[in-house]
Amino acid sequence: MNIIDMHCDTMYKIYHEEEKSLRENSYSIDIQKLKKGNVIAQFFAMFIDKAWIDENHLDIYQHTKDFYRQVVSQLEENQEDIKQAVSYKELLENKKKGKISAFLTIEEGDFLQGKLERLEEFYHLGVRLITLTWNYENCIGYPNSFNREQMAKGLKPFGFEVIERMNELGMIIDVSHLSDGGFYDCIKHSKKPIVASHSCARSLVNIPRNMTDEMLKLLAEKGGMVGINFCPRFLGKEKDKVSRITYMLEHIQHIKKIAGMDAIGLGTDFDGIEGELEIKNIAQIHHLMQALEQAGFHPDEIEKICYKNVERILRECIG
Repeated sequence: MNIIDMHCDTMYKIYHEEEKSLRENSYSIDIQKLKKGNVIAQFFAMFIDKAWIDENHLDIYQHTKDFYRQVVSQLEENQEDIKQAVSYKELLENKKKGKISAFLTIEEGDFLQGKLERLEEFYHLGVRLITLTWNYENCIGYPNSFNREQMAKGLKPFGFEVIERMNELGMIIDVSHLSDGGFYDCIKHSKKPIVASHSCARSLVNIPRNMTDEMLKLLAEKGGMVGINFCPRFLGKEKDKVSRITYMLEHIQHIKKIAGMDAIGLGTDFDGIEGELEIKNIAQIHHLMQALEQAGFHPDEIEKICYKNVERILRECIG
């Protein structure tokens, strides 16, 4: 079964920690594990940690450019196995050549600092998805929060400009981490499908990072999708700090019921999550596929979850 994972933080670990190899490491994702998992495309997030940037008195824009250079360097070192892709066509070309496609994303839109030309700059560098906020207010809008007042806040004026330009350029709008008010603004104003690349169902686990049933329905009506996050606290009960496959199934079954099969994908959040994981790395992803089959999911439905829904998003959003 082909696999496409919409979100991981592996490049952040490679950038910040001692192990600097994408080829083989102790993390949840490396090239060897991607091959074993039959992954045809991995979305690599460049997570921009504003707190770390402030602590080290760095310029967020220059840091983002340096991060990008480090990511590209990793891909170039391993070009026989993996290659950056900027379109659905390139995904198919890479697959034909036996190479994994790397889609580059940025998690935290404040690198723009109110300058739309930076969006175009990183588009031309090959970035094809932006997670609009992380856990801080930025020039685009507000993050999700247990604070109801903040959760109700929508996009800022610059945020609307960003949404419009991302549509025009061909970039995927990612609302994971965004406030509920911001989500509704994106749903209303985006001309293309939007995604929650690494979130789950809030009616099952009531945390702000998960999506309400209403949000799931609207996401599906827009042609968008949610990538199931493997983080324990997104999936199960608060006292159970284990990322269990049974919990993943519950969320997938619920989203299927509320939003339909076209709205479900994988957004593991590997190397960005803590806790005990039943699926410890991307090479073990087949355990979820087996569980889906045993739970009665049709092979066509499993294919949609594994990769076909993301392929559709790529065709519709970036071409």
